[in-house]
Amino acid sequence: MAVETTARKQPAEAQPLFRSAPHNIEVEQALLGAILVNNEAYYRVSDFLEPPHFFEPIHGKIYEVAGSLVKAGKAATPVTLKTFLPADLDVAGLNASQYLARLAAEATTVINAGDYGRTIYDLALRRSLIIIGEEMVNVAYDSPVDLGPQSQIEDTERRLYELAETGKYDGGFQRFARALTSIAWWAGCSRPISSSSRAGPAWARPRSPPISPTTSQKPGTASRRSMAA
Repeated sequence: MAVETTARKQPAEAQPLFRSAPHNIEVEQALLGAILVNNEAYYRVSDFLEPPHFFEPIHGKIYEVAGSLVKAGKAATPVTLKTFLPADLDVAGLNASQYLARLAAEATTVINAGDYGRTIYDLALRRSLIIIGEEMVNVAYDSPVDLGPQSQIEDTERRLYELAETGKYDGGFQRFARALTSIAWWAGCSRPISSSSRAGPAWARPRSPPISPTTSQKPGTASRRSMAA
Protein backbone atom coordinates (compact mmCIF):
# COMPACT_ATOMS: atom_id res chain seq x y z
CA MET A 1 0.00 0.00 0.00
CA ALA A 2 1.36 3.33 -0.94
CA VAL A 3 2.29 5.50 1.98
CA GLU A 4 0.63 8.89 1.79
CA THR A 5 3.17 11.59 2.28
CA THR A 6 2.38 14.68 4.28
CA ALA A 7 4.61 16.83 2.12
CA ARG A 8 2.61 18.99 -0.17
CA LYS A 9 3.66 21.12 -3.03
CA GLN A 10 3.93 24.74 -2.15
CA PRO A 11 1.94 26.95 -4.51
CA ALA A 12 4.17 28.69 -7.00
CA GLU A 13 4.70 32.33 -6.24
CA ALA A 14 3.07 34.62 -8.72
CA GLN A 15 5.63 36.29 -10.91
CA PRO A 16 5.26 40.07 -11.14
CA LEU A 17 4.05 41.34 -14.47
CA PHE A 18 6.84 43.92 -14.50
CA ARG A 19 10.05 44.68 -12.66
CA SER A 20 10.58 48.00 -10.98
CA ALA A 21 13.75 49.96 -11.69
CA PRO A 22 16.46 49.61 -9.02
CA HIS A 23 15.89 52.13 -6.24
CA ASN A 24 15.82 52.52 -2.48
CA ILE A 25 13.47 55.18 -1.16
CA GLU A 26 14.49 54.56 2.46
CA VAL A 27 18.15 55.30 1.69
CA GLU A 28 17.19 58.51 -0.10
CA GLN A 29 15.10 59.60 2.88
CA ALA A 30 17.89 58.74 5.31
CA LEU A 31 20.44 60.81 3.39
CA LEU A 32 18.14 63.82 3.09
CA GLY A 33 17.31 63.62 6.78
CA ALA A 34 21.00 63.53 7.67
CA ILE A 35 21.63 66.64 5.55
CA LEU A 36 18.74 68.49 7.18
CA VAL A 37 20.01 67.65 10.67
CA ASN A 38 23.68 68.36 9.91
CA ASN A 39 24.52 70.28 6.74
CA GLU A 40 28.08 68.92 6.83
CA ALA A 41 26.64 65.65 5.54
CA TYR A 42 26.10 67.35 2.19
CA TYR A 43 29.85 67.68 1.62
CA ARG A 44 30.27 63.93 2.11
CA VAL A 45 28.35 63.25 -1.11
CA SER A 46 28.35 66.49 -3.11
CA ASP A 47 31.46 65.50 -5.10
CA PHE A 48 29.66 62.71 -6.96
CA LEU A 49 25.94 62.81 -6.18
CA GLU A 50 23.59 64.91 -8.33
CA PRO A 51 19.82 65.56 -8.06
CA PRO A 52 19.01 63.36 -11.11
CA HIS A 53 20.53 60.38 -9.29
CA PHE A 54 17.52 60.27 -6.94
CA PHE A 55 14.72 57.95 -8.00
CA GLU A 56 11.99 60.04 -6.37
CA PRO A 57 11.75 63.44 -8.12
CA ILE A 58 10.80 65.31 -4.94
CA HIS A 59 13.91 63.91 -3.24
CA GLY A 60 16.07 65.23 -6.05
CA LYS A 61 14.41 68.64 -5.65
CA ILE A 62 15.01 68.66 -1.89
CA TYR A 63 18.64 67.68 -2.41
CA GLU A 64 19.12 70.40 -5.02
CA VAL A 65 17.61 73.15 -2.84
CA ALA A 66 19.53 72.00 0.23
CA GLY A 67 22.78 72.02 -1.73
CA SER A 68 22.13 75.52 -3.03
CA LEU A 69 21.54 76.80 0.50
CA VAL A 70 24.61 75.09 1.91
CA LYS A 71 26.84 76.42 -0.88
CA ALA A 72 25.51 79.92 -0.23
CA GLY A 73 26.53 79.65 3.41
CA LYS A 74 22.95 79.39 4.66
CA ALA A 75 21.34 76.78 6.88
CA ALA A 76 19.39 74.04 5.14
CA THR A 77 16.61 73.09 7.54
CA PRO A 78 12.98 72.05 7.16
CA VAL A 79 12.00 75.66 7.90
CA THR A 80 14.26 77.20 5.22
CA LEU A 81 13.54 74.55 2.58
CA LYS A 82 9.76 74.55 2.66
CA THR A 83 9.51 77.94 0.92
CA PHE A 84 11.29 76.51 -2.15
CA LEU A 85 9.00 73.49 -2.54
CA PRO A 86 5.59 73.43 -4.23
CA ALA A 87 2.83 74.60 -1.93
CA ASP A 88 0.51 71.83 -3.10
CA LEU A 89 3.09 69.10 -2.44
CA ASP A 90 1.50 65.87 -1.21
CA VAL A 91 3.73 62.97 -0.20
CA ALA A 92 1.70 60.12 1.29
CA GLY A 93 -0.77 62.63 2.69
CA LEU A 94 1.92 64.98 4.04
CA ASN A 95 2.51 68.53 2.88
CA ALA A 96 5.98 70.03 2.38
CA SER A 97 6.47 71.16 5.99
CA GLN A 98 5.29 67.86 7.44
CA TYR A 99 7.38 65.74 5.09
CA LEU A 100 10.57 67.73 5.73
CA ALA A 101 9.98 67.55 9.47
CA ARG A 102 9.52 63.79 9.20
CA LEU A 103 12.77 63.41 7.24
CA ALA A 104 14.66 65.32 9.92
CA ALA A 105 12.99 63.47 12.79
CA GLU A 106 13.86 60.04 11.35
CA ALA A 107 17.42 60.97 10.37
CA THR A 108 20.19 58.63 11.40
CA THR A 109 23.82 59.41 12.12
CA VAL A 110 25.75 61.57 9.67
CA ILE A 111 28.56 58.99 9.58
CA ASN A 112 26.54 56.84 7.16
CA ALA A 113 25.86 59.72 4.75
CA GLY A 114 28.68 58.68 2.43
CA ASP A 115 27.42 55.10 2.24
CA TYR A 116 23.90 56.31 1.53
CA GLY A 117 25.15 58.55 -1.26
CA ARG A 118 27.15 55.76 -2.88
CA THR A 119 24.11 53.47 -2.76
CA ILE A 120 21.95 56.09 -4.47
CA TYR A 121 24.65 56.68 -7.09
CA ASP A 122 25.06 52.97 -7.84
CA LEU A 123 21.31 52.47 -8.23
CA ALA A 124 21.12 55.46 -10.60
CA LEU A 125 23.95 53.99 -12.65
CA ARG A 126 22.13 50.67 -12.90
CA ARG A 127 18.98 52.43 -14.07
CA SER A 128 20.97 54.19 -16.79
CA LEU A 129 22.46 50.89 -17.93
CA ILE A 130 18.97 49.36 -18.08
CA ILE A 131 17.73 52.23 -20.24
CA ILE A 132 20.65 51.86 -22.65
CA GLY A 133 20.15 48.09 -22.83
CA GLU A 134 16.40 48.32 -23.40
CA GLU A 135 16.78 50.89 -26.17
CA MET A 136 19.50 48.79 -27.79
CA VAL A 137 17.23 45.72 -27.82
CA ASN A 138 14.24 47.68 -29.14
CA VAL A 139 16.26 49.24 -31.96
CA ALA A 140 17.74 45.84 -32.86
CA TYR A 141 14.23 44.39 -33.21
CA ASP A 142 12.83 47.28 -35.24
CA SER A 143 15.90 48.77 -36.84
CA PRO A 144 15.42 51.63 -39.32
CA VAL A 145 16.62 51.11 -42.87
CA ASP A 146 19.37 53.72 -42.57
CA LEU A 147 20.71 52.32 -39.27
CA GLY A 148 22.94 49.29 -39.68
CA PRO A 149 24.24 47.04 -36.90
CA GLN A 150 27.64 48.72 -36.90
CA SER A 151 26.05 52.14 -36.46
CA GLN A 152 24.00 50.83 -33.57
CA ILE A 153 27.11 49.40 -31.91
CA GLU A 154 28.92 52.71 -32.29
CA ASP A 155 25.97 54.61 -30.83
CA THR A 156 25.79 52.24 -27.86
CA GLU A 157 29.53 52.56 -27.27
CA ARG A 158 29.23 56.35 -27.35
CA ARG A 159 26.46 56.32 -24.76
CA LEU A 160 28.43 53.97 -22.51
CA TYR A 161 31.46 56.26 -22.78
CA GLU A 162 29.31 59.23 -21.80
CA LEU A 163 28.06 57.28 -18.81
CA ALA A 164 31.64 56.40 -17.84
CA GLU A 165 32.65 60.07 -18.07
CA THR A 166 30.46 60.95 -15.11
CA GLY A 167 33.24 59.71 -12.86
CA LYS A 168 33.46 57.46 -9.82
CA TYR A 169 32.64 58.33 -6.25
CA ASP A 170 35.87 56.77 -4.96
CA GLY A 171 38.30 58.48 -7.30
CA GLY A 172 36.82 61.82 -8.19
CA PHE A 173 35.72 63.01 -11.59
CA GLN A 174 37.95 62.46 -14.60
CA ARG A 175 37.27 62.85 -18.27
CA PHE A 176 37.15 59.48 -20.00
CA ALA A 177 39.34 60.63 -22.89
CA ARG A 178 42.00 61.90 -20.51
CA ALA A 179 41.87 58.67 -18.52
CA LEU A 180 42.42 56.68 -21.73
CA THR A 181 45.39 58.89 -22.65
CA SER A 182 46.97 58.37 -19.25
CA ILE A 183 46.43 54.61 -19.32
CA ALA A 184 47.82 54.32 -22.85
CA TRP A 185 50.92 56.29 -21.87
CA TRP A 186 51.67 54.19 -18.80
CA ALA A 187 51.07 51.00 -20.80
CA GLY A 188 53.58 52.23 -23.38
CA CYS A 189 56.29 52.66 -20.75
CA SER A 190 56.98 48.92 -20.93
CA ARG A 191 58.36 49.18 -24.48
CA PRO A 192 61.10 51.40 -25.99
CA ILE A 193 59.83 54.87 -26.74
CA SER A 194 61.36 58.05 -28.04
CA SER A 195 62.91 60.62 -25.75
CA SER A 196 60.13 63.08 -26.51
CA SER A 197 57.46 60.57 -25.49
CA ARG A 198 59.36 59.48 -22.37
CA ALA A 199 58.25 62.64 -20.60
CA GLY A 200 54.62 61.53 -20.83
CA PRO A 201 51.62 63.40 -22.17
CA ALA A 202 51.99 67.10 -22.82
CA TRP A 203 49.66 68.02 -19.96
CA ALA A 204 51.78 65.91 -17.54
CA ARG A 205 55.21 67.28 -18.50
CA PRO A 206 56.81 69.77 -16.09
CA ARG A 207 57.74 73.08 -17.62
CA SER A 208 61.43 74.06 -17.53
CA PRO A 209 62.21 77.53 -16.17
CA PRO A 210 63.20 80.06 -18.86
CA ILE A 211 66.93 80.79 -19.23
CA SER A 212 67.83 84.41 -18.75
CA PRO A 213 69.94 85.79 -21.65
CA THR A 214 72.14 87.71 -19.22
CA THR A 215 73.30 84.54 -17.48
CA SER A 216 73.76 82.38 -20.55
CA GLN A 217 77.34 81.90 -21.78
CA LYS A 218 79.17 79.78 -24.26
CA PRO A 219 80.70 76.50 -23.11
CA GLY A 220 84.28 76.91 -21.87
CA THR A 221 84.02 80.65 -21.24
CA ALA A 222 84.31 80.28 -17.50
CA SER A 223 87.37 77.99 -17.74
CA ARG A 224 89.24 80.39 -20.10
CA ARG A 225 88.61 83.30 -17.76
CA SER A 226 90.02 81.37 -14.79
CA MET A 227 93.16 80.47 -16.74
CA ALA A 228 93.66 84.08 -17.79
CA ALA A 229 93.44 85.15 -14.17
